[in-house]
Amino acid sequence: MVQLYAKWMGIAIILIGVVGLISCEGSLFGLVNIDVIEDMVHLLTGGLMAYVGFGNRDFATAKAVVGGVGVAYLLVGVLGFITPTLFGLLPHGYSMLDNVLHIGLGVAGIAMAWFVGSRQRWPAATSVRR
Repeated sequence: MVQLYAKWMGIAIILIGVVGLISCEGSLFGLVNIDVIEDMVHLLTGGLMAYVGFGNRDFATAKAVVGGVGVAYLLVGVLGFITPTLFGLLPHGYSMLDNVLHIGLGVAGIAMAWFVGSRQRWPAATSVRR
C-alpha cells in the first residue's frame, strides 16, 4: 500500500512540478503559487517518491521516504501560514490553497507511512533447513 501511494503521489507531484515550470513564475489561475524553486522541489520529492514506488525498494525504505516527504510537506504547509514567502525563498509567496494542499499531502504521507503502512503484512523470511 505504501509503495502504491508512493507511485501515484510521485507521478502527481512530478506533474505539478512540470506544469509549474512550463507556466513560468507567478500564480496559476490566481489559486496556487508557481516559483522555480518550488517546482524543482516538486520534481525532486516526486521523483524520490516515484523511485521508491516503482523501484524494487524494500518496504522500510518506501515507508521512510513516504513518511519523510510527508513531514516535509506538513512543515512547509504550516510555515506557509506563518511566512508565506518561506523566509524569502519564494518571491510570490504561498496562497491559502497552497498551504492547505501541502498540509493535506503531509498528513496523507504521514498517515500512509506510519499508520496504514505499519499494518501491512509481508511474507516471513524463508528459513534455511540444515
